[in-house]
Amino acid sequence: MNYSRRTLLKTTGLAVASAGLAGCSSQNNDSTESETAATETAEGTEAGSSVTVDATVAVAAEWNAMRARLYDTVALASAGRLGTAGRVAEDVFARFEQASGEWSAHEQLEATNEQNYETFERHLGGAATAFSEGHADEGTDLAMQAADNLLAAQRGRTDPAIVDALGLFSFAARARDVEMLAAAGEGDAAAELAHSIYEAFEDAPAHEVIEEASHELYETFEAGIEGAADASDASAIRQSARSAATAMVDASYEVAPKSVSGAGHLALMQAVGFDAEVLAGLGGPGDEYAHASALTLYRARAADVAWLVAQGETDFAATIAGDIYAHFEGARAHEALEHADHDAYEGFEGGLESLKEAAQSGDLEATEEALVTVDENLLAGVSALVGGDAATILEAAFFRARLADARELVSLGATDRAASVAEHLFERFEENEANLHEAIEHESEDLYHRFEEEHLAGLVDAATAGDTESAVTHAEGAMDALFEFETAVGTTAEVSAAEAAFFGARGFDAAGLAQLGSTDRAAAVVESAYGFFEEGAGGYHEALEHADHDLYKSFEGALEGVGTAAEEGGDAYGPAKTYNQKAIDSMYAVVATAAADAGLAAAASARMSGVYETFEGARVHETLEEADHDAYEGFEKALSTYVGALEEGAETDTAANAYAAATLRAQFAVVGSPDKAPIDHSSHDHDHGGSETSYSGGPNVVEGVPEDVDHVVKMNAVSFDPDELTVNVGDTVAFEHAAGEAHTVTAIGSDLPEGAAYWASGGFESQDAAEAGWDEQKGAVQSGQSYVHTFETAGEHPYFCIPHEAAGMTGTIVVEE
Repeated sequence: MNYSRRTLLKTTGLAVASAGLAGCSSQNNDSTESETAATETAEGTEAGSSVTVDATVAVAAEWNAMRARLYDTVALASAGRLGTAGRVAEDVFARFEQASGEWSAHEQLEATNEQNYETFERHLGGAATAFSEGHADEGTDLAMQAADNLLAAQRGRTDPAIVDALGLFSFAARARDVEMLAAAGEGDAAAELAHSIYEAFEDAPAHEVIEEASHELYETFEAGIEGAADASDASAIRQSARSAATAMVDASYEVAPKSVSGAGHLALMQAVGFDAEVLAGLGGPGDEYAHASALTLYRARAADVAWLVAQGETDFAATIAGDIYAHFEGARAHEALEHADHDAYEGFEGGLESLKEAAQSGDLEATEEALVTVDENLLAGVSALVGGDAATILEAAFFRARLADARELVSLGATDRAASVAEHLFERFEENEANLHEAIEHESEDLYHRFEEEHLAGLVDAATAGDTESAVTHAEGAMDALFEFETAVGTTAEVSAAEAAFFGARGFDAAGLAQLGSTDRAAAVVESAYGFFEEGAGGYHEALEHADHDLYKSFEGALEGVGTAAEEGGDAYGPAKTYNQKAIDSMYAVVATAAADAGLAAAASARMSGVYETFEGARVHETLEEADHDAYEGFEKALSTYVGALEEGAETDTAANAYAAATLRAQFAVVGSPDKAPIDHSSHDHDHGGSETSYSGGPNVVEGVPEDVDHVVKMNAVSFDPDELTVNVGDTVAFEHAAGEAHTVTAIGSDLPEGAAYWASGGFESQDAAEAGWDEQKGAVQSGQSYVHTFETAGEHPYFCIPHEAAGMTGTIVVEE
């Protein structure tokens, strides 16, 4: 029976580690090379015990490198680095999808067992999504299941001794993850990870394998991993973890031939190379976080428009909306948002235009509707740029800014409006926007109750009752609780950039109050902000002074300028805009300095220098040099270049990819199959059975993106972005290929609205026809192309990508009348 991908997805009960995969390798007879395979004996095995060594061993080693990277995601998640874990999982998927050639990890996994291949993609894609959405446990489970899929393939394609050796290398990789976390300053997480590795080792086949191979190495590994779990400082954790990893590497040479262990050792070096790139990026929240902080400040500024319209200041409110647009056009966050989420970028700009028009007309209802559009798109942008805990910290800062608005409305006597603001925040908190509700509750039950039940609910009640004194107390109490949360979960750099958004918003609050004639309160807002900054503001004061002393002085001077203008009854809005830019500049300054101060680029470079030193003295050094001198020189050159790139902090991604390619080539060389190394990634098309695959598009698959489309959905490696889009009847949507291999856009026929014509890339008349067409390489949307469709029927139109549905690549177009 010829199962389609959707049929396979309905199959349940797949035991990825079960027996029977070995027989499945016959699905691709061209992928065996028994006539040229060599047999070798391991150094530590009995005479007569031999294993088959061929290109399959190099593929299995590459699967091991992928398993190591999946363990990286688990390690990162354990340290709360969910955003990074998600990006690593996405990168693993993208590299897997882009791998081409008969002997690539992708082709061989699919040839070994298609059901296991499908499940692997689903687990890996699910892990990436779960981590990116802040679900650590779910992501960890899925990543481990994906690693098990690869282990099942190794068992199905190679001799037991090879699987045993690669299993030892997997534990070596996991021990190196402990070392990576310790180097990143995550000592507690590193120790906890070491403990979990020790527990996993006790029940793993590797336990018996290493103990039988060398009792001394067995004891060295256990002592090292236990020592890392019990160590109290980062240096001791790193040393113990490295000792454990080295013991596993040495043991592998005792259980398998040197060519097999050499391939596994090179795959481990490849994995450590990717670790180094991750480590270099863990030194601080990065520019993406500063961009997201700037978007958070735009959220607060846009919210001011609504309450100013409510106070009758329509012209001033419209000016603010127009100035947000003008500032964004020249901001560093502009290009970042456009790249991270194009739809959010367009939605934000379109919403701003509507916000300005509504404010000018004095239509409060229309203003609030436009504000929702602006805020939803900015929030989507924040999530696209950082996600996870970082987005939650910025959400707390945004809530602080809105609570400050409510407090100022109380001071103006607009208690009903203040109650409305507080009620809306309460609703958003209950909806767990940006995971704020769950994060606060998880951090501290007391903090959660103080924020929501005591102060936020108290603010609603007090403002509704017109009790201004109590309302002020509760507004400030809620703000303080959120600040306590920020400092509890965020780094100094994260808190500083988040607070920069809050401080910038307070400057505009002062300007708004001055515009309304409340100059004394405006001056008091500035005085309070200045005092809070001088007290430290969660490390913001010291971080900014350390990052850029001149900017620190001008930041304070600009804040004083807002206060002076307010006290003198002049225009405080101009000074507030000047101060706003200083606040934004401070976001970028503190995150950049945090990354430099962490010294993790140097630590990453030292990590790869250590790989170079290890290689020079390793058994695989001689094995590779004897097997293929060109591959040997290429590996050393790529490794040296990568070390230099990490030292200089430039072109690290390019160097990391070149190093990975050189390592892969070396893996094939040491097993005697250098000509089969799939190192050319110039084509993303798959080569099944050695024949060239040629995809075709069909009706409405065009080059580029037409200028007259209404919306664009980007097709990334394994996701549609956005995965849900609301349009109007008659709107045209372009589905643009943005990354990965060829995609399809295929409507789920049974779920289309009544009366809707079937639609899919390739112009097929039914879902069955589309799936059959894909088997013949039809209906593909490739790099540089887009599929264009106009929606004429209202309702929900669900769709999916045929080759990547297993990874969760699905979407919905909601068409409204």
